[in-house]
Amino acid sequence: MKTTPQLALSSAMTELIAQRFRLLGEPMRLRILQVLEPGELPVTEIVNALQSSQPNISRHLQALLQGGLISRRREGLNIFYSIADPMVFKLCQLVCSSATEQTRARLAELEPRTIPQKGKLSRRTILAGT
Repeated sequence: MKTTPQLALSSAMTELIAQRFRLLGEPMRLRILQVLEPGELPVTEIVNALQSSQPNISRHLQALLQGGLISRRREGLNIFYSIADPMVFKLCQLVCSSATEQTRARLAELEPRTIPQKGKLSRRTILAGT
């Protein structure tokens, strides 16, 4: 397996990375990002899509805005939000791929294996390597 060299992270960079992960550690924020992935939306549509309260959504939008993951613009009385850092979707994809692989490995460990009877080996036993 190929390994990549370790990055030498300053304490300031380590804190920035930790802040980003804390931001993404809230399921509602991930849902908001998912809703915004296709494009800009007003707050009312985000609230409707997620079937949550406006104050709750606004609180999470504010956190995502401060963290630099989304941006906003005002048009009349409406405020529109959009993705400011599309790299967040690559990060989510990496995490999803890793979680999927780990789950597959765990399921493979749980898969039942046949126990050979004396003198007999089934095709499944041979293929499973037992």
